[in-house]
Amino acid sequence: MSSRALFFFALLAFSAVSCFAENEEDPGLVMDFYKDSCPQAEDVIREQVKLLYKRHKNTAFSWLRNIFHDCAVQSCDASLLLDSTRRSLSEKEMDRSFGMRNFRYIEEIKEALERECPGVVSCSDILVLSAREGVVRLGGPFIPLKTGRRDGRRSRAEILEQYLPDHNESMSTVLEKFADMGIDTPGLVALLGAHSVGRTHCVKLVYRLYPEVDPQLNPDHVGHMLKKCPDAIPDPKAVQYVRNDRGTPMIFDNNYYRNILDNKGLMMVDHQLATDKRTKPYVKKMAKSQDYFFKEFSRAFTILSENNPLTGTKGEIRQQCNVANKIHN
Repeated sequence: MSSRALFFFALLAFSAVSCFAENEEDPGLVMDFYKDSCPQAEDVIREQVKLLYKRHKNTAFSWLRNIFHDCAVQSCDASLLLDSTRRSLSEKEMDRSFGMRNFRYIEEIKEALERECPGVVSCSDILVLSAREGVVRLGGPFIPLKTGRRDGRRSRAEILEQYLPDHNESMSTVLEKFADMGIDTPGLVALLGAHSVGRTHCVKLVYRLYPEVDPQLNPDHVGHMLKKCPDAIPDPKAVQYVRNDRGTPMIFDNNYYRNILDNKGLMMVDHQLATDKRTKPYVKKMAKSQDYFFKEFSRAFTILSENNPLTGTKGEIRQQCNVANKIHN
């Protein structure tokens, strides 16, 4: 064999070894990622969510909202949880994050995991798995999820509005932003079914009530909305909310779709979902079948949870979920 052929063979062998080593170093997201490093990780998160939900049932809504606000903004990396610093503003302080709360409970889960296996479980995985468990607490489906995410080191506040849909945007814009994450139309319709639980602050609703009531709202629902939101300019710090679903406000079910088909959707995005020709067929299908809703929700939730994660040696495992390690090391 010529020296040139030997060199070429050696190069191929080196490339194969390098590729193997790289894959060994970064397996990406996998099922039961912590089976050796922290076998009880998912059980700890599940038990903590149960305990916190028993004490504060509204936490389940917060966990569900967390995954969307984190994973939809470029990467599922727990950047949402970072506090502001002198150099960067927190995503939590942006207008699109209005009303988000209960972040301290993520920290409680993190502390429990640190006692079990210090420095192993990422805040990103805690955020995703606590959202999954929150859905279960509310009566929704259990969704098997891969783990192995690592935490980002910086806030994405400056690009948040580019990625996170607003409740007043056109359905075309909303569809486009979801499509960028790989979530198709039925997936979008299913994820917005999260509006089946929780509540919406009057700040987000008054434009449909004042100075004149939106004629597209169901008249039977307007009186309730006006009672809950009596001020044209509500105090953002006041406890002025309307339940997303008056019928089953604490149950994750398909009642949301029946409501919006009856023009009882609170926000414009809810109304558009039930009237746009691209989304209405799926709304009607989910209104008829909770099994179909759960199936599509589980599929879309999984795609959302796997949006561009940091794995392998990228990012870090934060010691505290609200602070990047480099700040306090």
